[in-house]
Amino acid sequence: MEAMFMFIVCFVAGIGAGLGTGFAGMSAAAVISPMLITFLKMPAYEAVGIALASDVLASAVSAYTYGKNKNLDIKNGIVMMVTVLLFTSIGSWISSLVPDTTMGSFSVFMTMILGIKFIVKPVMTTKESMEKLDKRKRLIRSLIFGAMIGFICGFVGAGGGMMMLLVLTSVLGYELKTAVGTSVFVMAFTAFTGATSHFAIGGMPDMFCLAVCVVSTFIWARIAAKFANKAKPETLNRLTGVILVILGAAILSVSFL
Repeated sequence: MEAMFMFIVCFVAGIGAGLGTGFAGMSAAAVISPMLITFLKMPAYEAVGIALASDVLASAVSAYTYGKNKNLDIKNGIVMMVTVLLFTSIGSWISSLVPDTTMGSFSVFMTMILGIKFIVKPVMTTKESMEKLDKRKRLIRSLIFGAMIGFICGFVGAGGGMMMLLVLTSVLGYELKTAVGTSVFVMAFTAFTGATSHFAIGGMPDMFCLAVCVVSTFIWARIAAKFANKAKPETLNRLTGVILVILGAAILSVSFL
């Protein structure tokens, strides 16, 4: 019974994480971490490591799908990727010194806030706007915001993908689908770096949970990415928002009721 419950929690977490990753470039860890912490009472540091590991293949398959549909900008994402990778490792190390409750609470509330934001105010931009921002300004902003995103990704394993999406669309002027494709491309590398750092510092996690989360997230991210490349931007934003709000509400209700 215990193994079955663990399987269900991990598989459902993978569904939410995979849909979020494929639809809007959300870090899979934003869903998996709080679910493992809340329902399985797993130590936060271990949960974040599993979540980041699940994010690797999910982000990679999503990036591949967006790339096939010409919604991926690798060239302009390289600078941000390098900065994010560096600060992901730093954030991962610092997170090992922080109490579990701090990390768990941050992950749950971020899930809710991001969900509400994408329902109320969808990101709506066009590809034409991508050419309007000065290249030098884009470089500087990529460095600054890449550092912030990387640190948060490594520290709590949550929010990196969604923050990157917001930066790419709102600060760097990316069209939504290209922003999602570029975001998941970068997240595949940052998640790998974060997961490696977590396992190196804290040891290997529960392998059963790891396997179920990775497979489930991969499958649903693939499905979501295929749908996302054919759907309207507003639909993607709001559907992802609904998923996040429902998951966040479920986690909070179990935690506090």
